[in-house]
Amino acid sequence: MDGFIAINKAPGMGSTDVVYKVRKIVHMKRVGHSGTLDPAVNGVLPIALGSATKAISRLQDSGKIYTGSITFGFATTTEDMEGEVVERTPLTVPIPDERIDAAMQSFIGDIIQIPPMYSAVKVNGRRLYDYARAGETVERPQRHASIYDFRRTSATRFDADQGTQTFEFSAHVGKGTYIRTLAVDLGKRLDLAATMTQLTRTESGGFVLEESVTLEQLAAAAEADQLLTLVRPVQHAYAGLTSYALADWQWESVQHGNFLKLPSTDDELILTYQGIMKALYKLDADGSYHPETMYLSNSFGGDNSAN
Repeated sequence: MDGFIAINKAPGMGSTDVVYKVRKIVHMKRVGHSGTLDPAVNGVLPIALGSATKAISRLQDSGKIYTGSITFGFATTTEDMEGEVVERTPLTVPIPDERIDAAMQSFIGDIIQIPPMYSAVKVNGRRLYDYARAGETVERPQRHASIYDFRRTSATRFDADQGTQTFEFSAHVGKGTYIRTLAVDLGKRLDLAATMTQLTRTESGGFVLEESVTLEQLAAAAEADQLLTLVRPVQHAYAGLTSYALADWQWESVQHGNFLKLPSTDDELILTYQGIMKALYKLDADGSYHPETMYLSNSFGGDNSAN
């Protein structure tokens, strides 16, 4: 199989744990994931099978949508509920909703984030969470992030006893954005400690939560010999690109990695043979197309949707 399956990851397991379990279910070694989800986060985790692993970077280029909750009044080491409380700024009165909304809107656009210490970002060859677990500090690199939408989706709930204020939110962001850090930075903008108290990814790589399947559902489909009904073809990662159907003689040429003159001016073309994607070709300055990514062994061209 070559293609993508959208897994609805349950809380409590890492993204690599999901890959390991999928490998066992589908009996394939070449399996990868697009867009890491922290263990505490649930939701859409696109899984690539076979040659579709070559398209993971393209899948990651598309935006991601999250829903969750943010609480003002305390901060943790991990910026979520997995860590220990390290700061408290108890609220005696609730922050007006209008002020929260204005602060959230101020993040729309391109921003700079400092990744959390408990993250997989590498500094000097080591993951930041390795430094954190060892009690070491290190200068963290700045990262660019794109925020397309960030809004409150519920009334705020003020807890006078705990000195906290909580609300639900939705966020549409570009790749590499840390929602935990977005929550913490929102608090800083309001001069408050803040924590991301819950998070679900509802869309990633063009997959939505409603069409994602659990590992148990995937295993049941495998047992019933119905795995292909859950697989999206490699073309899914190249949504919006034009497809060009190869003639027999052109397919022969593509198998040798040759350049092609094609009746198109698109920057990139999906080349198909007998309805199956076989290559991504890119336009040169001289008007010819050269191989960008090859999928010669791809044998799956269906357009199934996960149900």
